[in-house]
Amino acid sequence: MVAPIRSASGRAAYGLRIWFLCAALEAGLRVGREAATLAPGERGLARQSSVRLAAGVAAGKAVEDDKAGTRGRPDPARLLAWYDRHRRRLPWRAPPGERQDPYRVFLSEIMLQQTTVAAVAPYFANFLARWPSVEALANAPLSEVLSAWAGLGYYARARNLHAGAKAVAEGFAGRFPMSVEELIALPGIGPYTAAAIASIAFEQRAAPVDGNWERVVSRLFAVDEPLPKARPRLRALAETLLPDARYGDFAQAMMDLGATICTPRKPACALCPWNDVCAARAAGEPERYPVKLAKVARPTRRGVAFLAVRADGAVLARSRPMEGLLGGMTEVPSTPWEETLPADPTRHAPLKTAWTALNTPVTHVFSHFALELSVWRADVPAGTAAPAGHRWVPVRGIDDEAFPSVMRKVLARI
Repeated sequence: MVAPIRSASGRAAYGLRIWFLCAALEAGLRVGREAATLAPGERGLARQSSVRLAAGVAAGKAVEDDKAGTRGRPDPARLLAWYDRHRRRLPWRAPPGERQDPYRVFLSEIMLQQTTVAAVAPYFANFLARWPSVEALANAPLSEVLSAWAGLGYYARARNLHAGAKAVAEGFAGRFPMSVEELIALPGIGPYTAAAIASIAFEQRAAPVDGNWERVVSRLFAVDEPLPKARPRLRALAETLLPDARYGDFAQAMMDLGATICTPRKPACALCPWNDVCAARAAGEPERYPVKLAKVARPTRRGVAFLAVRADGAVLARSRPMEGLLGGMTEVPSTPWEETLPADPTRHAPLKTAWTALNTPVTHVFSHFALELSVWRADVPAGTAAPAGHRWVPVRGIDDEAFPSVMRKVLARI
């Protein structure tokens, strides 16, 4: 009695092996039938075709056996054909086959890091309207860029965007470098963004491996190693999938496949152009991939926000240090954000006045911790001076300030 195959990788390997053997048998029978009708000289050519076909099947089996993934690949032409029919129409994209504006790619890719397309679209339109070129963005004050970014989150990206624009404008006369190596040397541009700009804007052979790519590749090859340790292996496998041309379209096709078909939950495998060569589908458990370690619970930090409101409606504010969390953004003064509240929060108050604790704290979730901010309010006379390092923001100027989302929640208590 043959023992059942219990592991996911074992079932995936078995499924793919059966598929390849069936394909080889079917192809061999077809070639044999055709060879019987050929002249003797033509039969030799048919035998050569059969050998080449068998070699192709063996190469496909090698992909399944060798999960390092360097000896075979799914057909990229099938994915590109799918993309030509089903691509997403996004405001920063050019039609298939057309060269894209590198500035639009640069702007959109930085905005899209850890942020959804729906959230990015209005910000992209606003930035492009205000700063239509990389030179215009480079010449803008950082404070204005931060203000325009407010609400999109991950504010270091706004600083990196501005620094990268200045580097291109000043170091490259406003023309983006084309190679991954040159792009990755720019401020704020990492391996993913460099590969995205190089492939999409300049048709360079590069694999911009984002979360969508990781999901597709990990399922194609049933990579059992968990993230983030598996990332070098996934990047190596991704390189094996690249076509001989249309690198930009292929990069976006992989993104679209992951976003619309090979989704984290309930993937539409029946509609996938690569469903017949997917190891995870063969194993019957695509949602298992990519394998991830159990999430560590976010710690909670606490603080007190001091909402000082002048009689004329102005609000006391200050700028955060340029380095670190929310660097350069505008904030309502507060205590340090720590595990426990300070014994006497008024020691951190910006003004010596009567403070009233409001009932409900403000809550906000950052990528690595949750925050609970108690809001203490003080109403002060119109002539009250701002202490050193602080300023009064007129009520009509609040929308123009670079208040992040957590601070806008505090301001909603006015």
